[in-house]
Amino acid sequence: MNTKKNRTSRRLVQWCALLFCNANLPGFFSGTLYKGDLKQMCVPGLNCYSCPGAVGSCPIGALQSVLGSLRFRFSFYVTGLLLAFGLVFGRFICGFLCPFGLLQELVHKIPFPRIRRTPAWLLSLKYVVLAVFVILMPMLVTNALGVGAPAFCKYLCPAGTLTAGLPLIAVHEPLRATLGALFTLKSAILLLTIVGCLLIYRFFCKFLCPLGAVYALFNRVSVYQLRFDSNRCVHCGRCAHVCKMNIDPTLAPGSPECIRCGDCVRACPHGALAAGFGTPRPSVCGSGCQGCRKNG
Repeated sequence: MNTKKNRTSRRLVQWCALLFCNANLPGFFSGTLYKGDLKQMCVPGLNCYSCPGAVGSCPIGALQSVLGSLRFRFSFYVTGLLLAFGLVFGRFICGFLCPFGLLQELVHKIPFPRIRRTPAWLLSLKYVVLAVFVILMPMLVTNALGVGAPAFCKYLCPAGTLTAGLPLIAVHEPLRATLGALFTLKSAILLLTIVGCLLIYRFFCKFLCPLGAVYALFNRVSVYQLRFDSNRCVHCGRCAHVCKMNIDPTLAPGSPECIRCGDCVRACPHGALAAGFGTPRPSVCGSGCQGCRKNG
């Protein structure tokens, strides 16, 4: 019962985060973007600035805008915000607060053949995307005026195509007349991402998301942690079996791929895992397992 309740709680938080980041609901019908004061602030998850519902800015988009600008080459605000988010939450943001993360999970619920295991080197691709498309290209690939384009948003981001591009062209007929090769490319990337999410849980999150790459760097040191108590563990393997990110929490509770969803905590019958802010060592489970008998 508690397991079902906890899963429902996480889903509720995800939906609340999605609605909070896209509270400008009339924008989806009018095709107009919110331009109030809140738009100057970055939300923690991947949520396109140009989405008609967006009331905040995407940190990846904001970072690229500064790196590619003429006046500034470094954003203390965006960098500081990413550091703060990472140090406090780590990839908890991916698991609970990212709107595009929720959309990927919903797509994965559609019945379809699954791929459980993938080559480990694919997990490094998101760091390449972060370095090349988010940082280097906006700084180095510039136009005649010396302004760099937000390469990730312009050429790759499927979240922008889904939540901004498609809704805007749906209500603006003049925009549909201007569509060309770039939109075709972005649509193909979105389609591949959807197919990837059908096959692999959080396909984009695992392999391509630069924001996930940023937060992954802080997973071992963030305030929000997954704790493992080897004294409680009986090596039943249930935690690794339920992990959709293909992690064994008993070997790597601080893995950069862990999105802190809590499935492993709920699956453990002996209280060997716990997650939270300043999480203490898991308490005695009371079920008479080896760890409990060892520790009295």
